Amino acid sequence: MLSYRHSFHAGNHADVLKHIVQSLIIEALKEKEKPFVYHDTHSGAGRYDLHDEWSEKTGEYKDGIAQLWQRDDIPDALAPYIDVIRSLNDTEQLRFYPGSPKMGRTLLREQDRAVLTELHPSDFPLLLQEFRGDRQVKMFKEDGFGRLKASLPPKERRGMVLIDPPYELKHEYQDVVDAIGASIKRWATGTYAIWYPVVYRQNIDLITQGLEQLGIRKVLQIELGVDPDSQERGMTASGMIVINPPWKLESHMQSILPWLQRVIAPETGHHFVKWVVPE
Repeated sequence: MLSYRHSFHAGNHADVLKHIVQSLIIEALKEKEKPFVYHDTHSGAGRYDLHDEWSEKTGEYKDGIAQLWQRDDIPDALAPYIDVIRSLNDTEQLRFYPGSPKMGRTLLREQDRAVLTELHPSDFPLLLQEFRGDRQVKMFKEDGFGRLKASLPPKERRGMVLIDPPYELKHEYQDVVDAIGASIKRWATGTYAIWYPVVYRQNIDLITQGLEQLGIRKVLQIELGVDPDSQERGMTASGMIVINPPWKLESHMQSILPWLQRVIAPETGHHFVKWVVPE
């Protein structure tokens, strides 16, 4: 359909959770000197202006990153995440927010590389503009899952894949499971991070049950909610399902999530970290 535009949602509570988990995984990969790859299957535009008409129309960032921006009690583990955002804003005023490709690329070292895929005809030119001339970045205007299949296993044999489809169509939940099934056969040791929105809880069950049926191990689920599950309120929560997570990720998120919920949704929110499939 290609109707989804992330500009309306940039910097919201779901972005905050997604990019925190993303940054923690990348920082864990950097603990070893050997190079790694960051692969983004649904990249979007790269960065977003929170003052443009799309962001201001919804104002979702005001209940997301804007709640963290000026705080002085941010957990130490969030420093890389916050530092990337600060690098995009010349003043104390929050205006620009990174998409996942910008977050990932900024955290890479000289020996690492990024593979970015985006199919939307409006967002891909923006992605090109953001990273044109960057030798550590390869960009493709292709189906994200098709490019992922063609790119595995990576030459580095280390790295992470961020899977963040728009979920415009119900079959996309099964598409995620199928993509993981095919990818694990090619690259069993990679870290795969799947973002999901909670609109209808049964759709998330399709992913977790599907992953269980694949027979893979080490599947961690991380979720932050701002409202109880509902059939009427739209997205009430979001989460990350991480396959082969770094060993510190579970403990980091167990520490971060209570703080994050207090900041973003103290009265109505929820959070959890649990193993869908343990090691």
